[in-house]
Amino acid sequence: MKRLVLVLMMILTGGSLFAQQSFLDNQKMFPKVGEAYREKEELLKKEFEKKGLTYPAKYIFIRSFKLDSEMEIWVKNNATDTFRLFKSYRVCTLSGRMGPKRKEGDRQVPEGFYYINDFNPNSNYHLSLGINYPNFSDRILSDPKKPGSEIYIHGNCITVGCIPLTDEFIDEVYILAVNAKNAGQDFIPVHVFPVKFGNVRSMDYLGTVSLNDNSSQQFWVELKTAYDYFEKHHRLPVVLIDDKGKYIM
Repeated sequence: MKRLVLVLMMILTGGSLFAQQSFLDNQKMFPKVGEAYREKEELLKKEFEKKGLTYPAKYIFIRSFKLDSEMEIWVKNNATDTFRLFKSYRVCTLSGRMGPKRKEGDRQVPEGFYYINDFNPNSNYHLSLGINYPNFSDRILSDPKKPGSEIYIHGNCITVGCIPLTDEFIDEVYILAVNAKNAGQDFIPVHVFPVKFGNVRSMDYLGTVSLNDNSSQQFWVELKTAYDYFEKHHRLPVVLIDDKGKYIM
């Protein structure tokens, strides 16, 4: 009934009601998003309060680590603030192996520096957030005709080259992303690393892989430079891409 009333009001006002809606309001009209807010928002508020953080966060930053099966959400509320870690989520499973995605069908999870470019409230995988793979570096270094596409952070806990979470976890991440976009953060950064470079065991494993993968070795050095900068400053590094597809910080 509520939705019917909204539709009738839109017709009577020539659609102006929709134009006045915020991104948040529009997203909440989708059943799965509305349900996520009803079930999770109060819990998120309490977690923010417990950690001395202000809810909702106006800026978020997402880091994902393939081998460590972990995804972190960092938050802040002013552009000049440093980021603070809100929460780490367990990634359900890993598709492919260490190394960047270079072609369609290779089952690889991308590695590199991306941002959220799509909110899908009607996803077949519960809820999903798209990342802008292939980015400029990927277009240069990947298969020129079929580099692959449609890489998402999503629910349902299954994957072929994406970053899968449980439905419970993607509900929270989706809410945090919607809140940030609604507050004006148009580019939500997503950094995807092969490993958590501060984890000794993960680094040891990556070292054994790099012995047989010289092409990825230098690529991982580029990624680690940005990782180290953020670890030290809790600020996002400025990452550029040269005409050969190399990341330069």
